[in-house]
Amino acid sequence: MLALAAWALAAPALAAADGTSSNAWSRLERQSGGPAQAIGGTTDGCLAGAVQLPLDGRGYEVIRLSRRRYFGHDDTVDFVEGLGRQAQAAGLPIFYVGDMAQPRGGPLPFGHASHQTGLDVDIWFTLDTKPGLTPDEREDPELPKMIVQNVAQIDPTHFGCRQVRLLELAASDPRVDRIFVNPVIKLALCRGYGDAAEAGLGWLHKLRPWWGHDDHFHVRLLCPRNSPDCEPQAPVPDGDGCDAALEEWTHHLSLPKQAAKPRIERTLPAACERLLAQQ
Repeated sequence: MLALAAWALAAPALAAADGTSSNAWSRLERQSGGPAQAIGGTTDGCLAGAVQLPLDGRGYEVIRLSRRRYFGHDDTVDFVEGLGRQAQAAGLPIFYVGDMAQPRGGPLPFGHASHQTGLDVDIWFTLDTKPGLTPDEREDPELPKMIVQNVAQIDPTHFGCRQVRLLELAASDPRVDRIFVNPVIKLALCRGYGDAAEAGLGWLHKLRPWWGHDDHFHVRLLCPRNSPDCEPQAPVPDGDGCDAALEEWTHHLSLPKQAAKPRIERTLPAACERLLAQQ
């Protein structure tokens, strides 16, 4: 624990020295003061009064520490810690926590267009993980994919009842707005894979299909009540989402991959520009 604490204190200098993967927001070393407030939208926002998620907690560990993306709104930190306790009580292995937000949120220099307001968190589907990874081990842990590559089907050696249970626990939190999962995973759950239908399919309402989530799921919380400048997304459509539109997602699995589109530079709210300029 002392080694991790020392590492976290040294991380800002490392991040600032990396000119190839940094921007003005990622070079900020400290959170701003005051209560936590999510400002703007998921792809054009920032975070005041961020809270740092402890790097180790009951039921979870933070990975890829060099990115320094383990900050969030206090609702998000509370969500992760609560999910860890629930997972531990359910007898699940610890899960890894990936990207949340930077010390003051804002645009990330690589990896995501979102994760800007402190309301997003990536949680990895883990197998027989054990606590106590060293900082070096946390930079490149084993992160198996849950689906068979280039085939629209679940890999049963990696994805089963434990992973389904972790998803269900996450979706049960009323603060969760939506959870992005690979379309293949959602389709399997709609068909009852891993006892997903044991308590009905209503909990699948929050699960939204999106590519790039074959080894983790992305949780996004609702705008908190204490964040009047937070811009909510359009509500998730009614129903469990187990319909023909979901089937269409998997039909595109075998199509040639297109080149990534260039990131659109968005104008941040004036409050974010002021937050960036604060000492």
